[in-house]
Amino acid sequence: MVRAVEEERETTSMKAITKGINENGGGSTSTDKQPSDMDLMKERFAKLLLGEDMSGGGKGVSSALALSNAITNTAASVFGEIKRLEPMPPERKARWRKEIDWLLSVTDYIVELIPSKQKSKDGSTLEVMVTRQRNDLHMNIPALRKLDGMLVDCLDSFMDQNEFYYVSKDDPDQKGKNRKDDKWWIPTPKVPPNGLSEASKKWIQSQKDAVNQVHKAAMAINAQVLGEMEIPDTYIESLPKNGRASLGDSIYRCITDEYFDPDYFLSTMDLSSEHKILDLKNRIEASVVIWKRKMNAKNEKSTWSSAVSIEKRELFEERAETILLILKHRFPGIPQSSLDISKIQYNRNVGHAVLESYSRIIESLAFTVLSRIEDVLHADYAAQNPTESANTALKESSSPSSSMVKTPTPKEEGEKPNAAATTETTTSMTLLDFMGWTTLDQATDPDSKKENNMKFGMTAKPPEIVNTKKSSYLERA
Repeated sequence: MVRAVEEERETTSMKAITKGINENGGGSTSTDKQPSDMDLMKERFAKLLLGEDMSGGGKGVSSALALSNAITNTAASVFGEIKRLEPMPPERKARWRKEIDWLLSVTDYIVELIPSKQKSKDGSTLEVMVTRQRNDLHMNIPALRKLDGMLVDCLDSFMDQNEFYYVSKDDPDQKGKNRKDDKWWIPTPKVPPNGLSEASKKWIQSQKDAVNQVHKAAMAINAQVLGEMEIPDTYIESLPKNGRASLGDSIYRCITDEYFDPDYFLSTMDLSSEHKILDLKNRIEASVVIWKRKMNAKNEKSTWSSAVSIEKRELFEERAETILLILKHRFPGIPQSSLDISKIQYNRNVGHAVLESYSRIIESLAFTVLSRIEDVLHADYAAQNPTESANTALKESSSPSSSMVKTPTPKEEGEKPNAAATTETTTSMTLLDFMGWTTLDQATDPDSKKENNMKFGMTAKPPEIVNTKKSSYLERA
C-alpha cells in the first residue's frame, strides 16, 4: 500500500515537471519544428489533388484550373507588385525557383507516344513506340524558363546602379509633386539634376529592349495557347445569333463598310477607360466566334447559317481580328476578356493550363518592369527638359483619357539618330529570332503593306500594326 502511494507521487511529480518544461519553452516538441520542403510539397500537391476543396466532398475545381490558380497565386505572393527596379531578396528568389519547379514538374509526366528505332540483340532493327514529353510542352516550357530567368536577371542587374533612386509619396519634399496617373502609390524615381549619364542611359535602354523582347515572346506563347483551347459550350450558348447583335449597329457598319481603316475605326471609338476597351474587345471577340461558327456550319438550315456569303464573312472576320491585334498591342495591360476567362475556367487540358498561366505571369511581370524602366527614362527626360515636361504633365492631368491611352514617351518621340537603338530598329539577333518567332514589327516591306491594303479594302494609310498573317489567338477557336 505504501509503495503504491509513493509510485503515484513520483508519477504526479514527473507530469508536473514535464508540464512546466513545456509551458516555459524548455525542450522541443514536434510542433516546434519548421516544416521541411517535402512537407510543403506534400501539402501543395494535396491541395491540387483535392481541387482546392479541403473538405474532400468532391466540390473542387478541375486539376487544370487548380494548377493554373496555384501558379498564378505563387507568382502573386512572391513578386507582388514590383514598385522599384531592384533585385529580389535571395529568400524570395529561392522560394520562387523551388515552388515553380514543383508546379512545373507535373509537365514531365504529360507525354505522347512517338515511333523510335531500336536494335535487338541479334542485330535486327525494330520500330517501337516510346514516350516523350508532349511536343508543345517540350518546346515552350524551356523557352518560358529562359524568359523567367531573363526577367530575374534584369532586376538583379539594377543592384549596383547609383544614378537614380526612389522617393516615397510621403516624403515632405514631394508634396504636390507625386504621380498624377492611376498608379499614384508607386514611388517616383529621381535622377541627377542634369539627367542620367550617357553610359547609364544606354544601359537602361538596353535593359528595356531585352525586357520588351521577353514581353513579346511571352505574349506570343500565351496567345498561341489560348488559341488552342476549346471554346466552352457555356460561352457559345450565351452568344447572340449574329455578329450584328453582338457589335451593335454602328460598329457593325464600320467593320462591314466597303472601305475600312482600323486606325480610323479605333479613333472613332471611346477608349477613355479600361472598362470601355474591354467591352469593345468582348464584343469583337464574340462576333468573330459567331462568324467562324457560321463559316464552319455544314448544315445550311442551321440556326447559325445566314444569307451573307462566306467570302464577305471571312473579310469581316479578318478585319475584326486586325482590330483585336491592335488593341492587344496598344493596351497590353488590360484584363482578360470574357472569352479568355471562360476558356481558362472550363479548360481540362493540364498542359495548356500550365503554359497559359506561366506565360501570362511572365507577360504581366515583363509589362510591369517595362513600366518601371519607362518611369526612369521619363524622369531623365523631365530633368533635361523641365519646361516641356511641365507642359506635358499639365496636359495629361487635364485629359480624362490620359491614363488609358498608351502614348509614346518623349524619349521615344524625339529619339536622335545617334541614340541607343530600340527594339524596332536594331539589326542584331533578338530572342524572338533565335526562337523562330516573328513579330508584327518585322512586317515593314512596301509590297506586303500594299497587299494587305487590297486585302482589307483600305484607301487610307495602312494601320501601324499590319496583320500580314492570320495569327490571332482566335484562329483555331
